[in-house]
Amino acid sequence: PRAGGDGGLGDLLGSVLGGAAARPGNLQIEPEQAQEISAALMLRAIIQAVKCDGALDAGEKKKLMDAMGDATPAEVQAVNAELARPVDVDGLAKMVPQGMEAQVYLASLSAIDLDQQAEAQYLHALAQALELQPGEVNALHDRAGAPHIYR
Repeated sequence: PRAGGDGGLGDLLGSVLGGAAARPGNLQIEPEQAQEISAALMLRAIIQAVKCDGALDAGEKKKLMDAMGDATPAEVQAVNAELARPVDVDGLAKMVPQGMEAQVYLASLSAIDLDQQAEAQYLHALAQALELQPGEVNALHDRAGAPHIYR
């Protein structure tokens, strides 16, 4: 179900995908909205990951489309706009609420095949921006069945 308000998830996606200052401090967030914001944040993490190597391959495109589910035209437009923007690891990390760092990292990790140096560099930058330690990152890679980026 969509949260109350004018645009529901489409507006929330636009806000979260739009970046900084998406949620003013005086905004009261309902539980349903918190779930939708979390979903939009995970989607942003996926989008950042799939475009980090400069190419969106068929497998990554499928993972992105699967993550979008039954998106509305407004949501598809917000995702396409995010795909057109440069990768912004710091911008993504600044939006992550405390306690969700591992989830966001895993969302990015799950979206790629980790077969390019640019992908490893993106994940390293994301781990640093999220203040995840190398041991934590390797444990997340183990959970995801992905190769380690740290020795």
